[in-house]
Amino acid sequence: MVDVTALGARVASSAVTPLVRRLFVRDGPGAGLVDRPVRISALVSFRGEKRTVTPKDVEKIAGELVRRALAAAGPGEEPVGAAEAAVVKDALARTLARLGEITVEDYEAVGLGPERFARELSAGVPLAPYGLGEGGTLLYERLLHTASLHILNFLTQRSTYVARRQTVQAQQLARLVRAVDVLLERLPSRSAEDAGFEERYADHIAARYGTLTIYGLDAGTREWPLDTAYLSLEATRPQAGRGGSRGPEYPTVAAEQVLAGHDQVFLRGVAGSGKTTLVQWLAVTAASRVYDHGLPHLIGQVPFVLPMRRIVRPGAELPFPGDFLRAVGCPVAGEQPPGWVERVLRARRGVLLVDGIDEVAGNRRAAARRWLRELVRAFPGNLWLVTSRPSAVPEEWLAAEGFSELVLAPMGREGVATFVRRWHRAAEVDASVGESLLASVRGTPELTGLATNPLMCGMLCALHRDRRGFLPQDRRSLYEAALTMLLERRDRERELHGFDGVRLAYATQVQLLQKLAWWLIRNSRAELDRDEALGIVERSLPALDLDSAGGEDVYRALLLRSGLLREPAEGRVDFLHRTFQDYLGARLAVQEMDFGLLVDHADRDQWEDVILLALAHARPKEAEHMLRRLTELGTPRGTLLAAAGLRYAAEVEPETRRRVEEGLATHVPPASKAAARDVAQAGGDLVLSLLPGPDGLDDDTAFRVVQTAAHLHSEAALQFLSRFRDHTDAFVGTQLAAAWHGFDRDQYAREILAHLPTQYAVDAYSAEDLRTLRSLGGWEHIHVRGPYRVEDLTSLIVPERLHLLALDAPHPVEGLSWLGAFPALRSVTVYTDLDPAVARQAPPGVRVRNETAPPSADRQG
Repeated sequence: MVDVTALGARVASSAVTPLVRRLFVRDGPGAGLVDRPVRISALVSFRGEKRTVTPKDVEKIAGELVRRALAAAGPGEEPVGAAEAAVVKDALARTLARLGEITVEDYEAVGLGPERFARELSAGVPLAPYGLGEGGTLLYERLLHTASLHILNFLTQRSTYVARRQTVQAQQLARLVRAVDVLLERLPSRSAEDAGFEERYADHIAARYGTLTIYGLDAGTREWPLDTAYLSLEATRPQAGRGGSRGPEYPTVAAEQVLAGHDQVFLRGVAGSGKTTLVQWLAVTAASRVYDHGLPHLIGQVPFVLPMRRIVRPGAELPFPGDFLRAVGCPVAGEQPPGWVERVLRARRGVLLVDGIDEVAGNRRAAARRWLRELVRAFPGNLWLVTSRPSAVPEEWLAAEGFSELVLAPMGREGVATFVRRWHRAAEVDASVGESLLASVRGTPELTGLATNPLMCGMLCALHRDRRGFLPQDRRSLYEAALTMLLERRDRERELHGFDGVRLAYATQVQLLQKLAWWLIRNSRAELDRDEALGIVERSLPALDLDSAGGEDVYRALLLRSGLLREPAEGRVDFLHRTFQDYLGARLAVQEMDFGLLVDHADRDQWEDVILLALAHARPKEAEHMLRRLTELGTPRGTLLAAAGLRYAAEVEPETRRRVEEGLATHVPPASKAAARDVAQAGGDLVLSLLPGPDGLDDDTAFRVVQTAAHLHSEAALQFLSRFRDHTDAFVGTQLAAAWHGFDRDQYAREILAHLPTQYAVDAYSAEDLRTLRSLGGWEHIHVRGPYRVEDLTSLIVPERLHLLALDAPHPVEGLSWLGAFPALRSVTVYTDLDPAVARQAPPGVRVRNETAPPSADRQG
């Protein structure tokens, strides 16, 4: 066979160039200067108002590239068969379609080069679902590289690119000139000794903080390059006291920009939220000799990283500026010119990054605050970032010293996806493993709740890899590993031994947390009063042999070091992750043998995970007793809980298993539309793990299963429904299209609608819905519900794709002559009173129907 890695190069340029040219609109004059940057997505010919080809044509272009590549290989040397070649074509077409989605500008794309540009295109197209073999994957990669090379070459030949590049270069030069002005302003006359030392110190900062260590993972610690590992997080104002809400005047900002708006920031964040990583990133950025990074406030500045756990020593005073480097163990401290730090701070060039106020013992925090106040007053005008876990110190702890308080926000869906993909790249793990984990996280509510910060995401990545993708089959193991990491390993690996004189053993922490969790669950509370929590801790001390430790000290150690508790407002305590609360509460419920209490609450959604996790902890006889009690309730809810619980129980007697399975068969799969609704209401997301399919189902059962999941409106349900997007039954497709508005609009469009035939009716309630459909290349059958503007319909609906249109407005339609804008339109249905004279205004060949109500999508009408 031919060498696949060379195959792309054997496709002649004369063959590729015309194909690539078809992907873009014709050239136009001028520099393309607009209010917003010119993006490649605005240049493609299969999106927007300038379309000259359709998304189907993109598939044809991809198919032609594959065909010509195989032809270039020669007879008998084809690296893949016809079936796999078709799959390569599909994957390549989807990747080329990303040209209409990426935000890279043309000149930026050229700067990336073909390899990196190809990676940019393929980043949003996981190959795992295509099932390509080694030969198919290599063919896809080489053809994508070849296409990328020709795309970039084509972009450089556009007159607008040349003019735009000149403009951008001028803008870059202007920014560099401004940066140099700032640098000159901030760099007063320095001695050669100071300048030379700053160079060596900057090199040390880049080397010392240019990598990131991931702690507490079963795979062991690992150093990542910071530019690979850093994930831009968001910061915002803290909530305004108990029950307060964030006002609109406090928008979120990128965390790395917090010092752009404030000279002095006190930043709170939960364990593992990325505080230390942000400190490292700011230090490396400030020390770099790059002046076009978009952060002018860091140009020419000198960073000082001051981890509190290292500089606060028993019986020793906190360091003066001249001792900063020695206090943190900086190896170039001995070369520091006398008075250098003070000269930097006097020139207002310091970036002081004080990390981990929570890691200072309580009796030293007043001294730490005095130290900060004295430094700020002695050396005004420098940049300060002080970090802490949320509950370590009271609100506005540094307000009197002029510090603004901000809080690191949890990671969003896109942040989680970015982190997981980067983790797998850095760990040199196949990207398909990361995509599998993302599917699990998005489809499993408890994992979605865990993946809220880099620490927990890293834990999930490591556990998923080490267990070869079987996460989350065993939730008990998942939580146990997470608890070990959070309660024991992380502080040990960070060399943080003891806290406030109280070091709690792992088992002791677990027992105390269990008591707090079970109290919350039993009392149907989301949080405790601080005094209630303190009382629970104090009553537990004798049995835990902690009489010598004060209840207050034990409570504070548990609050600050466990990473699981927080004080969301003054005097209130809750669990950071509800899923850990349920897990710990279930452990204690089994220890206390509260099985009757668990079963008696089976009808409450908030007890669902507690019951399932109790089954995981229970001994075989205890689990069987719970399963029998659940089935004896005689309710759909009890039956579904028992069925879901079978996979949690380690051992179940065959007769008990048979009874549970027989009960499940009466509800799943549902026999009717009403039954589908009832099962969804009774089980919630729990039912997703019990629903069959899509393989092996007849069309009617598949339809009922989809109907059931569509009632749930959760991300887990969306991921479940995506399994049916290639189903061939028309009623299944119709139901999937109809379910769009129960979910996140853009995500559902991307993951399900984009894979459906466009003849299924899709509802559009707003102009945004129409824009989303337009981003998919248009839709054949659109049902417009609610008030609309004709100009929205004519500008946002892809004209040549629309075949059937339904209008369901609260008022009669006034005129139909505008329908002439849609040349492929065959039929219009109007669900309001329609004057016959108005109907006659429709263009020739368009059938107009006046109906009273839309037909049902149900098989039984």
